[in-house]
Amino acid sequence: MSSDSLPPLPQNRIVLGCGQVAVDFLATVASFPNPDDKIRSTSLKVQGGGNAGNASTCAARLGLNPRLISKVSNDSHGQGILEELEADGVDTSFFIVSEEGNSSFTYVIVDSQTNTRTCIHTPGYPPLIPEELSQSSLLSALDGVNMVYFDGRHHETALVVAKEAARKNIPILVEAEREREGLDDLLDFATYAICSAKFPQAWTEAPSVPSALISMLLRLPKLKFVVVTLGEEGCIMLERSVNGGSDAEEMDVHCLLESLKLIKDDSKTIPTCISSVETKLSANGIGTITGRLFVGTAEKIPPSELVDTTGAGDAFIGAVLYGMPPEKMLPFAAQVAATGCRALGARTVLPLRTDPRLASFL
Repeated sequence: MSSDSLPPLPQNRIVLGCGQVAVDFLATVASFPNPDDKIRSTSLKVQGGGNAGNASTCAARLGLNPRLISKVSNDSHGQGILEELEADGVDTSFFIVSEEGNSSFTYVIVDSQTNTRTCIHTPGYPPLIPEELSQSSLLSALDGVNMVYFDGRHHETALVVAKEAARKNIPILVEAEREREGLDDLLDFATYAICSAKFPQAWTEAPSVPSALISMLLRLPKLKFVVVTLGEEGCIMLERSVNGGSDAEEMDVHCLLESLKLIKDDSKTIPTCISSVETKLSANGIGTITGRLFVGTAEKIPPSELVDTTGAGDAFIGAVLYGMPPEKMLPFAAQVAATGCRALGARTVLPLRTDPRLASFL
C-alpha cells in the first residue's frame, strides 16, 4: 500500500521512551522440557528485545520519531542492540554506553505445543543511574516530545525524567507489567497506564479486574485512562470523564461490563471495540468513577499462523503511542500486536504503517 493513500501522520510525531533494551535468544521447542531433559530447538533467532526497545521499534515502523533513554555496555550485545534500533529509525543518541559490565540479554523458550513463551532474563550491569543523564541531555531528550513512555525499568532515572516531563505538561504513559521497585512513584505521574492481566488486582487488592480499574483511577487522580490487556481475550479500558458527568446514570461496573460483552460481535475475526456512554461506575466497597468503559477484542489468529507472542504487549503500547481516540486506538493496537505474533521474535514482522492489514484501522 502506498503512503500517498494513507491519512496524514500525527502532527507531532516525537515520542520518548525510557526503559529496558536487551538481546533476545529465542528458541522454539516442540514442547517445554522436563527437568534434566536434553532437547533440540526447532528454530532459533537472535534479535533485539526489551520492552522499551520493542515498543520504540514498533512506533518507528508506524511512522513516529521515537527517542530512547537506556543503557548498554560496550560489548557485542550492546553494539548489536544500538545498530538494530538505529536501523529501524529509533534515536539512540541519549543512550549511556558503559565501558565495563554486560548488556541485558534474555533466553526465550517458545513452546509450540501450548503457544506460550518462557523468559529467563539477565539484567545489564552496571545499572543506569540518574547521575549519568545530564540535565542538558534530559532537556534535549524532552524537547518537542508529544508523549513519554516508561516500562518501569531504571526506576530512579525514570522518575527524574517523569518529574521533568510533568513539569513541562508532557503526557506520560506508564506500563505496569508487574509490581516493581519504584513503579508506584512513576504511576503517581501517569496520564495513561497500560497493565498486564494480573497487575490491576495485584496492585489494588480489588476482587475483580473491573473493580481494580476503578480503584486505580481513584488512587491515581492524574490518570485519564487505564487499559488492561488480556491476550486473546482482548482488553478492557476505563476512561475518566473530563467534566465529571454529574447527570450520568449510576451502574455497577460488573453489570456494565457484562452488558457490553453481550453486544460485542464474536463473528468478526478482526479487532473491534465497543464502549458505554458516560456512566457513574460503582464497585462495591471501593467507590465510584464517572467515565466510559471500553471492551476491545483481539484478532482471531488462525492456529497455523500463530508462532510467538513475545513482545505482543510491547507492540500494543507502540501502537498506543500513535495517539488515537480510544474507539480507534484499541482495535489498531490489537491489530498491530496480532500482526507481530506471526513469526519468531518480538520485532520480526512488526508492521510498517503501509502494511495493508492496518489500512482499515488508519
